[in-house]
Amino acid sequence: MGTAAMLRAAGVGLGDEVVVPAFGNVELAEAVAMAGALPVFADIHPATYCLDASAVEAAVTSRTAAIVVVHRFGRPADIARLHGVGQRHGLLVLEQGESEAPYDEIAQRRERASYLDAKLRGVRTPDGGDGHTYQQYVVRVPGNGRPDRDAFARAVRGRGVECRVPVKTPVHRLPEFRRCVALPETERAADETLALPVDASLTKREMQRIVSACNALGGLLQPAF
Repeated sequence: MGTAAMLRAAGVGLGDEVVVPAFGNVELAEAVAMAGALPVFADIHPATYCLDASAVEAAVTSRTAAIVVVHRFGRPADIARLHGVGQRHGLLVLEQGESEAPYDEIAQRRERASYLDAKLRGVRTPDGGDGHTYQQYVVRVPGNGRPDRDAFARAVRGRGVECRVPVKTPVHRLPEFRRCVALPETERAADETLALPVDASLTKREMQRIVSACNALGGLLQPAF
């Protein structure tokens, strides 16, 4: 059952608000709108890229009926705290996960992620806590007044390494869902994040190429911490 159908089945509809992340795909906000409700955007936690419980609590109003939590990049949200918000305010809490890879593939991804964690310089590597399965290995390329992440991505691709910007435009910036709302962590993540390859099929030589390509550009960036 899709998100819109689950919301409708729970009685969520016209006049209701549903708290969702803006850091992600537009389909979630569209599903809320399809159910007849209004998507309300809350900020994310900078380590998990998932909804931040404190930000969600601040976004709750008398019209809020539900929260939709999305687990991002293989790192789960702090679902215990988010369910706590839901319980305090009598809200439906829905979870959207990512398709789980087989255990042996997850183990290989974690092994490659550990290698990148140890070798990469000049970028901020992901926080691997809470059972991260590394569906995507997302680093941050810190900005210092110019589009460092985009320049970095072009340069890395020029060295033969595939990479992608996971969220190019937060949903609250899109014309159909534009909101005047302060989401500083969402904005920062959209400007700084870059997904590097961490597939189980990557060879040691390919992993070394990723590190070499990224580290060769480290001098262009401000320190990660």
